[in-house]
Amino acid sequence: MTDAGLRHGRASLGLSFGVQGVAFALLVTRIPAIQDQYGISDGLLPVFLAAVPILAGAGSVATEKVVARVRPSVVLRWAQPLVLLALLGVGAGRELWHVAVALGVFGLAVGALDASMNMLGVSLQRAYGRSIMTGFHAAFSLGGIAGASLAWAGARWELSLLASYLPVVAVLLPAALVGSRWYTEGKGVAGKGAEGTEVGAGGGSGSAGGALSFKLLLPLCLIMTFAYIGDSTVSNWSAKYLQDVLGSSEQLATVPYNVYMVTTLLGRAVGDLGVRRFGAVAVVRGGSLLAAGGFAVVAVAPGAWVGMLGFTMLGFGLCVIVPQTFAAAGRMFPGNSDAAVARLNIFNYVGFLVGSPLVGALGDAWSYRGAMLVPMVLVLATLVYARAFGPEPARYGGGHERPRTADVG
Repeated sequence: MTDAGLRHGRASLGLSFGVQGVAFALLVTRIPAIQDQYGISDGLLPVFLAAVPILAGAGSVATEKVVARVRPSVVLRWAQPLVLLALLGVGAGRELWHVAVALGVFGLAVGALDASMNMLGVSLQRAYGRSIMTGFHAAFSLGGIAGASLAWAGARWELSLLASYLPVVAVLLPAALVGSRWYTEGKGVAGKGAEGTEVGAGGGSGSAGGALSFKLLLPLCLIMTFAYIGDSTVSNWSAKYLQDVLGSSEQLATVPYNVYMVTTLLGRAVGDLGVRRFGAVAVVRGGSLLAAGGFAVVAVAPGAWVGMLGFTMLGFGLCVIVPQTFAAAGRMFPGNSDAAVARLNIFNYVGFLVGSPLVGALGDAWSYRGAMLVPMVLVLATLVYARAFGPEPARYGGGHERPRTADVG
């Protein structure tokens, strides 16, 4: 693979992450409008919302099987347009079964998309020989901010869902298809890994070396779950917490999630530099401590502005954990990284499903201040498993040997 080919592959994958950020934000930020358009009752809405991550997990499982036969770039090339068309279907339908089908397709396609994007990211990082994974997730965050802004404009001007979604899909769909011409798995190059270890450029499920062991992967699965419990806590409860617990105005209550998104973007924009300078273990430990501190500040905040500081800390702390968890799975199984990433990706949806109802149930039964301590403790648990981000899995794997470097070719 030439340097130019790697640069083109990196740029096209960054575009894919950005497009996905836009599409996901356009869906989740217009949920009230979707509910109104289809007459979905408050009792039925949680069923629809839970179905998307459940189907996404199924899509990720299926992708693990598919990439044993075709390249992840092929999966990504077809999954991304399907996600955009499903989003358009959500906006265009009128009957309840229309939105049920559209959200079902969206969920399955998102699972395949998330898994294949991160497979390519892990493979390209291996080929580059330095940390670039966090930058891809920064593109997703940037896309999310753009999508949320477009959704706000659509709501502000009282546009229908179809009128909001159609121009965006009309622009992003051809861009994604053109960009997909330069997708690359980054094979054929070997170099120094993100932690300074020699790695091969293989990465497909059928590559030699590194047989997948769920016991060895489990610490990363737990970390992924904990990170998304923290993320879903912010996305689902920050506005309610600021308004109901800290006594802010309704307008101010919308600010914490925006602040969280911006600080996530900023943290991810510089995260790779931190990994190259200090190593992934130190960066993840620092991020975990900062995120736990953010939850602690939110839990004890006397007022809205102190609470805002806590949510700012959360953005900077949580932002590095997810991309570095995918990267660690790639280092742990250099000859079977596609399967490792697909399996790890399932726990992103597990955390999303668990986080919001967990905090809500604790808040109703106990207190919302106390509920914020639960994701704090879970994020701190990441410190126990932080060595999983290092270059030597055998140090914490309970007797497992370190996976062999994959053959180059």
